[in-house]
Amino acid sequence: MHSSALYRATATAGFACAVLLLINVFRRAGLLPETTLTHAIAPFGALTGLLAITGLYLLIRGTAGTLGLIGYLLNAAGLAGAYAIEYTLHYVFPFLGGTKVNELLAGGTGQAFLATSVVLLAGVLTFSAAALRAGTLPGLAVVLYATGMIPGALRNMVPLPVYLIGLVVAAAGIAWMSARLWSAQEEPSLLPAGRRMPA
Repeated sequence: MHSSALYRATATAGFACAVLLLINVFRRAGLLPETTLTHAIAPFGALTGLLAITGLYLLIRGTAGTLGLIGYLLNAAGLAGAYAIEYTLHYVFPFLGGTKVNELLAGGTGQAFLATSVVLLAGVLTFSAAALRAGTLPGLAVVLYATGMIPGALRNMVPLPVYLIGLVVAAAGIAWMSARLWSAQEEPSLLPAGRRMPA
């Protein structure tokens, strides 16, 4: 697959991620109904975000250095874990009794959720620092992503309004970075060394 096609595919995933995050926000805020569909699509915000972060890393990897690689790996692992958590919350927990859910959250499951949050937060901050240093992505977009994902990663440790506002801010940052990623194929100078398209 040519770099331009890969960038556009992952940018599309980023746009989808932003939309799914907003749908989740509207659902949690009561602005959209709680339906089978809105619950079914909820976990895929993290999954599409994972695809988008992969494309963004490929775009900046030439100048992001080791910090960028570490940030990408942590961010990707955190998003994969977040997808697993959302899948569990929407596809498993509803079929368990409240007592059983509380037992799971009080034990190893809750500890795994917490570890995922820590990994995601570390990944977001490290990746964002590397992206700012690389200078390829819009700085404000990166800051929006990082700022919004702090409460996004700490969903059970912050008030619900703060969590929801964080998701909106993160969605804006992801959409903006994805727009930059989409246009990268039109600017050969942004492609990684050795992958530049002929004039």
